[in-house]
Formats: sequence, structure tokens, C-alpha cells
Amino acid sequence: MIPNLPDTINDIKGFLAEDEAEALYHHALDASHSGAVLEIGSYCGKSTIYLGLACQQNKATVFALDHHRGSEEHQIGEYFHDPDLYDDGEGKVDTFKEFRRNIRNARLEETVVPVVAGSEAAARQWQTPLAMVFIDGGHSLEAALTDYRCWTAHLLRGGILAIHDLFEDAHEGGQAPFAVYRMAKASGLFEDLGQINSLGLLRRL
Repeated sequence: MIPNLPDTINDIKGFLAEDEAEALYHHALDASHSGAVLEIGSYCGKSTIYLGLACQQNKATVFALDHHRGSEEHQIGEYFHDPDLYDDGEGKVDTFKEFRRNIRNARLEETVVPVVAGSEAAARQWQTPLAMVFIDGGHSLEAALTDYRCWTAHLLRGGILAIHDLFEDAHEGGQAPFAVYRMAKASGLFEDLGQINSLGLLRRL
């Protein structure tokens, strides 16, 4: 049971299974005693709400990083393209309006700080230590590697690294997040906490 979870949570656009959502919430609840949480790839805010509700209890902050132009698979002609999230005037995907609405409805505007930028640009002069990093951004190898390399250096000892959409079988999903997960496990910097569905969890040593 997650306190204050909106009744509309299952109506929010997103790709997060219930067991993954609960794992994110509980790890963020523990981690946010030590500091801020960073989410990379917020989309419409479904996972952000779970992280935000956890951080709200500890008066911590969730930095929700997303350029809100959609990943490769969200563009026109791609499998996960959603016409409702396409701005005809701009000629681009725009998920930010939907994201803001969902965060406002969840009463998390004082907990969630949107960072509307690309991962590399946001990380360039970042100074805030992070107690948890959730990587759920672009699924190209370049994007996944950038997220990992830019942000794990800011993760506190004992902090949680969570990586979403891990599929060992290429027929089930993209391989880039899984490659980054294997890289993290092989680095010697993390304790492997295992997987919940397609969510991999590690702890910074």
C-alpha cells in the first residue's frame, strides 16, 4: 500500500509494471533519507509519481530529467508513437504538458523539480550528490551509455542505481539498457541487488 497514490495512476501513460513501480517506491523511500533522487526519462510522469511520493515523506527532492521530445521509439512511424503526445504546431513530440498535469494532480509540485534538457547538458555542471539514480531514458546504446557515464559519478556510496527495460532476449526489447546493466555489474563499483521484472537494481559500494 503506497500512501497518497492517485486513483488515476493506471491511466497515466507509461511503461512501468506494478512490481517495478513498488520497487522504485521502496528503494526511493529508503535512499531519500540520504539525499536527492534523479530520474532520467520521465515521459508523462508515472514513475516520477512513485519516486515523488517516496521522497515527499522524507522532504527530499526528485529531479526529473527529460527533454520531453520522446525517445527514438516515440517518433512518428515508430512502434510506440502516440499521436496524443505529438504537437502538430511544433512538428515534434511534446510530453511536458502531460507530465506537468500529472505531477500537479498528484500534488507533487513541491517535491518534483523538472529538468527539461538532454542528459549530457544537464550533467555538465551538476553539483548535487544523489542518493538514487533511475535510468529510463533513450534506448540507443549511445543514449544509455551517456546516461550511465554522466550520472553514476554523482551517486553517493550506498546509493541506488536502478536501470529499467532490461531484456536479455533481443526479441523482447532493446539491448542497450541490458548492456549498461552488465557494464555496471562488471565495474566493481556496485553490489548487485538483482532484478524485479525488467528493473535492475544495484547499490554503490
